[in-house]
Amino acid sequence: MTTQHEATDETPHRYTAALAGEIETRWQQRWAQEGAFDSANPAGPWGTPDDPRLQADRGHLFIMDMFPYPSGKGLHVGHPLGYIATDVFARFQRTTGRNVLHTMGFDAFGLPAEQYAVQTGQHPRITTEQNMETSLGQLRRLGLGHEERRRLATIDPEFYRWTQWIFRTIFESWYDPEATRPDGQRGAARPIEQLVRQFETAQRPTPDGRPWAELTGAERSAVLDEYRLAYVSSAPVNWCPGLGTVLSNEEVTNEGKSERGDFPVFKRNLSQWMMRITAYADRLADDLDRVQWPEQIKIQQRNWIGRSEGANVHFPVVGSDAAIEVFTTRPDTIFGATFMVLAPEHPLIEQIVSADQREAVEAYQVAASRKSDVERQTEGKDKSGAFSGGYALNPVTGDRIPVYVADYVLMGYGTGAIMGVPGQDERDWAFATAYDLPIVRTVQPPADHPEDQAFTGQGPAINSANEEISLDGLEIEEAKAAIIDWLEATGRGRRTTTYRLRDWLFSRQRYWGEPFPIVWDEDGVPHPLPDDQLPLTLPDVPDYAPRTFDPEDATSNPEAPLARATDWVNVTLDLGDGPRSYRRETNTMPNWAGSCWYHLRYLDPENQQAPVDPEVEKYWIGARPEPVPGAPEGTRDPGGVDLYVGGAEHAVLHLLYARFWHKVLHDLGYVHSEEPFRRLINQGMIEAYVYRDGRGQPVPAQEVEEVPDPEGGEPTYRWNGTPVTREHGKMGKSLKNVVTPDEMFAAYGADTFRVYEMSMGPLEQYRPWETRAVVGSQRFLQRLWRNVVDEQTGEVTVADVPMDPATEKAVHKTIAGVRADYEALRFNTAIAKLIELNNHLTKLVAVPRDAVEPVIKMVAPVAPHVAEELWSRLGHGQSLAREPFPEFDPQLVADDTVTAVIQVKGKVRDRIEVPADISEDALREQALGTDRIREILGDAEPRKVIVRAPKLVNIVPA
Repeated sequence: MTTQHEATDETPHRYTAALAGEIETRWQQRWAQEGAFDSANPAGPWGTPDDPRLQADRGHLFIMDMFPYPSGKGLHVGHPLGYIATDVFARFQRTTGRNVLHTMGFDAFGLPAEQYAVQTGQHPRITTEQNMETSLGQLRRLGLGHEERRRLATIDPEFYRWTQWIFRTIFESWYDPEATRPDGQRGAARPIEQLVRQFETAQRPTPDGRPWAELTGAERSAVLDEYRLAYVSSAPVNWCPGLGTVLSNEEVTNEGKSERGDFPVFKRNLSQWMMRITAYADRLADDLDRVQWPEQIKIQQRNWIGRSEGANVHFPVVGSDAAIEVFTTRPDTIFGATFMVLAPEHPLIEQIVSADQREAVEAYQVAASRKSDVERQTEGKDKSGAFSGGYALNPVTGDRIPVYVADYVLMGYGTGAIMGVPGQDERDWAFATAYDLPIVRTVQPPADHPEDQAFTGQGPAINSANEEISLDGLEIEEAKAAIIDWLEATGRGRRTTTYRLRDWLFSRQRYWGEPFPIVWDEDGVPHPLPDDQLPLTLPDVPDYAPRTFDPEDATSNPEAPLARATDWVNVTLDLGDGPRSYRRETNTMPNWAGSCWYHLRYLDPENQQAPVDPEVEKYWIGARPEPVPGAPEGTRDPGGVDLYVGGAEHAVLHLLYARFWHKVLHDLGYVHSEEPFRRLINQGMIEAYVYRDGRGQPVPAQEVEEVPDPEGGEPTYRWNGTPVTREHGKMGKSLKNVVTPDEMFAAYGADTFRVYEMSMGPLEQYRPWETRAVVGSQRFLQRLWRNVVDEQTGEVTVADVPMDPATEKAVHKTIAGVRADYEALRFNTAIAKLIELNNHLTKLVAVPRDAVEPVIKMVAPVAPHVAEELWSRLGHGQSLAREPFPEFDPQLVADDTVTAVIQVKGKVRDRIEVPADISEDALREQALGTDRIREILGDAEPRKVIVRAPKLVNIVPA
C-alpha cells in the first residue's frame, strides 16, 4: 500500500457531509432500536437486581444536563455545548463498565407558551408539545446518547402529580429547630401532625393560652400557618398588571419594567403562597462546603443567603411608646448613630411622620411603590430621602436623632430600618453631608486619613462611652461583644443572626403551570387533596389573557385565568368528613417547581407509588464513603447527582430551590442523599463575531468578507463593499450572527460539529465560534476514515500486521493520555492527542488493525457515528456503545527519554534529551558539558548546581 494522500471531492467513498448524514441517521436509529443507552435499576418498576451492570465493582454514574425549555426557535450552535460534553463523558464512562444514567427531559411549563396562547388563543400545551418535538429532533440529530425511556416533561400529568404530592408534603410539614438529624445536628422538617399533637397535649401552648380543642378550625389553621413550610401570606410583591401576574426580582429590569413585554411593575400586597426556605438558611449556607461546585457559584449562593452576625437594637420614638428596631452588623459604632432611615413601606411611618411633612412623605412613598427592588438598590443610586419630621432616641447617648424615609432601604431586608453612622460608612457620610447632619467618628482613623471622608477600616474605638459602658480603646470585635452584652443586659437590644434570604414566593397568577393540590373551605381554611385526587389537571378556560381593570393602575386587582373555570373552581368533595363545598386555589406554581426535583424522577420515572423508590435513589445518588475532594478532612459526602452541567445563570435560584426541596425530602425520610447535585460544572459560552456598519447596526455575519492586509497587518472586513467593524459578542438573532446546528449538519455532519465544539477549548471557558475553523475537525475525521476505508472502492484497507515499536508506543501513550483526559473532562486535549496519533498512522505504508482499532474506540465518545461505522466495517457486529475502552501497557507508556531544562540563575539557557532514569550525577555532568553552558560559564567553576533528575538543573555561577 502506498502512502496516503488527500483525496478529491470526486472520490466516490469519501467521508463527506452527505455520507456523514447517512451514517449518522442510520446509527441513531439502531441505537434507539437496541436501547443502547439504557441503564439498570436495582429496584422499583424497572428493577433488575441480577443485571451484571449492577455489580458493585463496576460502579455507576448519574450524569445530568440542566433542564432545557423547549423553545420553538430551535437551537443555535452555542446551546449544545454542555449537552455534547455530558454525552462524551457518559459514552466514555460506559466503556469503562459503569452503569451510566444519562437522559434529558423538558422544563415545559412557563410564561413564553402562555404569552403565545394569549396572542393566538391556541392552548399552550399544543405549542409546547410542538416545540418539544422540534427540540427533540435537533437533540437526536446531534447523536446524544440519552436514555429515551426515562425522558420526561414537567407538563406530563404523571410527572406533575408528584410535583403536587411534594408540595402537599411540604405543606403538611414544619421545621422543628429542636429535632435531631442522623448526623447529630439540630433542626429538621417534621410532619405537621407532630406539632398538632404538641398543641393537643399542651406540650406546646397556643399563642393566646387557650386549649387547642377550644380553637375554631380557622384559628387552628392560622396557628399552624406560622409553622408550616408552605403557607399563605399577604406580602409585598412585584405586581405586573400588563402580564397579570407577580414577578420575581430577577424578572424586573432596572427601569422597573417587566423583562418580558416591558410592562410597568408595581409594589402590591397580595395573598400569595410562600415556602419557608429561610428555616434552612444555615444548612443551605454551611453545606456548600460539602459539594464540588465552582467557588464563584458558592459565593453567589452565600451572598444570596446573606447570613450576618450582629445585634437588633431598639431606638425609642420621641413622643410615642413605639421603638424602631434596627439590625446592625456594627453595633460597636452605635455611639456615632446621628440619624435613622426607614423603608417607605415601614409600618411605623404613620406614627412618626409630622403633620407638616405628611404630604411630602406620602408623595415619596407613592413614587417608591413604582420602583422595583432592583431599581431601588442600583449601584451608584442617589441615597436621598424625605424627612419624616419625627425623631428617635439613640439608646446609648440619649440624643434625639432625625428619622428619614428613603427607598434605598427595603422592607424585605433586615427590619426595614437602618441607623446612620456617617463616621464609619461612606453612604451614610454622603447622606449626612447632604442633609447637614452631625458626624461622629467611633473608630480611630490613621493620621493620614482625609478629614472629609468616612473611615471604614480597623482601629480602636473612640467617642464610645457613657456612664455605664466604655468601648474606647477596644478593637472592633472586642467592642462588638461588649456592647451587645450591655444592650442585652439593659433590654435595649439582643444578639442576632439575620439573613438576606427571604421566604420563597411560590405562586403565579398564570394558567400554564402546575395547579396547587389545595382547596379552601367556607371558613377560608386550606385542605390538601388526597392521593386519589392527584394529579389535579388544568381545566380549559375561555381565554388565557390576564384581566385587570387598568394595566397602568397599581391598584387594579388580578384575576388568575383559572378563576374563570367556575365549574372547576367551585366543587363538592368528600375529604373524609362527608361531602362539603370547597373552592380550588386559582394560582399556579412557578416554573421552578418541576426543576426542583426532576433529578429524582429520572431515577424511577414509571413508579406509581412514590416519586422515587428509596432503594433506587440510594443506589444512584446516595452518600459515598469516599472523602469529598477539596473539602476539609472529615467532611461527609452529601450524595447527589455525580455530574450536573449547565449555565452559570442558574447560580442562585434554581440551585437554591432544588437544594431546599431535597433537604425537606431528606428530613422526612423520602431520600437518603442530603444534596441534589454532588458535582457542578458551568460550561462556558460560545461567542460569535458581531459585525457593525457605520451606524453601529449589526449586519449578517455570514455575508461579511475578510480582506487581508497586503503588508501582513490585521485584516479588514467588508459587507456589500462597505467597511464594517468586528467585535466579540453573544450569538443571537438580533446580532445577525446565529449559526444553527442544522447548518453544521448539512455542511459537515454531526460528528464534525461535535469534534469542533469539544476541541475549541476547556469546557468551562468562553470560546469564539469560527465556522471556517470547523474544516479542521472534518479533515481529522476524513483522515481517520482513509486509514480504514479506500475512498475509491469503499473496501477496508487495514492490514493484519504487527505494529512497529514506535507506533506501538504511540498508541499506548495515547490510550493513557486520552483516558485521563476523558476522566477529567479535558476533551480538547484528548482530541489533540487523537489527531496526533491519527496523523502518525497516515504516514505508515500499511495501517495495522491493532493500531487503528484502539483509535476508533477512543474516538467513539466524541464522534460516535463515524466510529460505529468504521468499527462495523472492520467486521464487528456489536455496537461500540459498551465496547471496553482500550487498555495500555504501563511499560510502553513510560518515557525512554525526557527533556531536561538547564537554568542559569533561574533563567532557561538550554535543554537536553536524557534517559528517564538518569542519575543526578550523570545529569549534572551532561548539563555542565553542553556547548551553551560552557560558553556562559567560561572557565569558572559554578558556585552551586541544583539537580532535580531527570528534568531540571539550576546552575548558580561563582
